[in-house]
Amino acid sequence: MANDPETAFKAYDIRGRVGLDIDADFAEALGRAAVAVTSACRVVVGGDARETSPDFKAALARGLIEAGADVDDIGLCGTEEVYFATAHLGADLGIMVTASHNPIDYNGMKLVGAGAAPLSEEVFAALREAMLAGDALEAAEPGTRRDRAGTRAAYVDHVAGFVAPEALGPVKIVANAGNGSAGPTFDAIVEALTARGAALEVIRVHHAPDAAFPNGIPNPLLPENHAATADVVRAEGAALGIAWDGDFDRCFFFDETGDFVAGEYVVGLLAQATLDREPGAKIVHDPRVEWNTRALVEGAGGAPVRSRTGHALIKAKMRAENAAYGGEMSAHHYFRDFMFCDTGQIPWLLVLERMARTGKGLRALVREMRAAYPSSGEINFRVGDAGAVMARIEADYAALPGVEIDRLDGLSLAFESWRFNLRRSNTEPLLRLNVETRGDPALLAAKVAELTAAIMAE
Repeated sequence: MANDPETAFKAYDIRGRVGLDIDADFAEALGRAAVAVTSACRVVVGGDARETSPDFKAALARGLIEAGADVDDIGLCGTEEVYFATAHLGADLGIMVTASHNPIDYNGMKLVGAGAAPLSEEVFAALREAMLAGDALEAAEPGTRRDRAGTRAAYVDHVAGFVAPEALGPVKIVANAGNGSAGPTFDAIVEALTARGAALEVIRVHHAPDAAFPNGIPNPLLPENHAATADVVRAEGAALGIAWDGDFDRCFFFDETGDFVAGEYVVGLLAQATLDREPGAKIVHDPRVEWNTRALVEGAGGAPVRSRTGHALIKAKMRAENAAYGGEMSAHHYFRDFMFCDTGQIPWLLVLERMARTGKGLRALVREMRAAYPSSGEINFRVGDAGAVMARIEADYAALPGVEIDRLDGLSLAFESWRFNLRRSNTEPLLRLNVETRGDPALLAAKVAELTAAIMAE
């Protein structure tokens, strides 16, 4: 039996290779363990478009029901729909069966507690230990399963409420679902907005959910996947391109020329949109690339708040600060009015609304940001001893004059005109580097080359 909690349990969620690390038996055991650990009485479950997701979701539901929980099954959906339904239905737990942008032979689960709050580290660790022990007991009285696919209507109504529909359009957009689960949900949102006065012309790309992923795994962050959206934007003369990953908890943007818009500039844009709605609000951001975000937030009268990278950490910081918006450069965008959760559907609505209200295209909206704070994008390195490399880089650069050292998340060193962050990945055996400067692309290129050589000189 493929059932390996040691391998499948990651820092924040569960992911593994189907048939090796995770299978239907694993999913069923997880259901029983989840009830034993959390005492959940009511659990929302949903699944993405992967071939094994329906079987895994059914097995998960069996385990939950055998352990005594009532299951609300919302069917094929995105992770954010499980978040919403967990809060909307007053459930104790929500579990999404998904491997998002991982390879085709992977699957996994994402879990949240009541109110769509992340599980604590202690609860997640206890769940892992229960799976390792394999001693979760069946309940004397089994639970029931209910079809709750109709919950999408309430979700759509909530999401559409983030914008004034009559302000959207007339505008032509390209939407690339990557054959993941975004297509049906996006269609429902567009239909609702159109009924309320939006004038959206949509060009759909790779729209239908397809477990074979005939156009490749939906991961729009990869440069080799950009053309699938960018080429259509250019060919159709669209004002905006949107692309999602497999479970659409992340969305990515292309401007009217087809250029990809880096995530840190989208964070700045959504921070501005949030502060337009709520002056003085707190905005949470990760520290990998931060100068542009902090300048925009402070310039608009908001309060920037730094957080370590990772969805559970960002959500916890937002809840503690009652922040209105939180953004990561990796394209996770969180909203207080969406249970402090990340969503891949609300961001494109806010971007479209800001374009309409300012009369500017997306390229114009981010042009000044790119010029003021050019950045490298995240560069990944596979190294033999990540700790030793980080210690060597710190020793070399911390001795330079005028340096400011920060260890909130990995190693951040800032100088007057440039800054870098180097950190270990939470989920992969990688070192991740980000570099930014104050308006100096030549300095950016020089420092990226310098740091790359230093990191690789093991």
